[in-house]
Amino acid sequence: MRPRPTAEDRLRALASGQVPVLETLAQMQVDNFERSRLDEETYMLVRLSALVASDADPMSYLAHLRTDKPAISNELILGTLVAIAPLVGSARLLSAAARLVSAGFITADVSPSLPEPG
Repeated sequence: MRPRPTAEDRLRALASGQVPVLETLAQMQVDNFERSRLDEETYMLVRLSALVASDADPMSYLAHLRTDKPAISNELILGTLVAIAPLVGSARLLSAAARLVSAGFITADVSPSLPEPG
């Protein structure tokens, strides 16, 4: 009989992207949308809000928001960020915007134009 993997073993497997752990995480998503009884747009905006609030990394945005077709527009992403800003704070909001860019959901000029001194 094989010894049961420890929590540390499972965390290492997750960090290294081993398939069984990722399959378990994917299984958690099965039918989640249907069970939520939300329309697709609302569902994605709720997920976006949770990712921002948890300061998720770009891979999490990809894993939890990427679909075959764009589910939410840039206008809705911006509106959601504005709506949750008072709750999550500016640091988390700026982090989320950068992570959305890193994940390829939005494009941004990473060198913002500043007023000329003088």
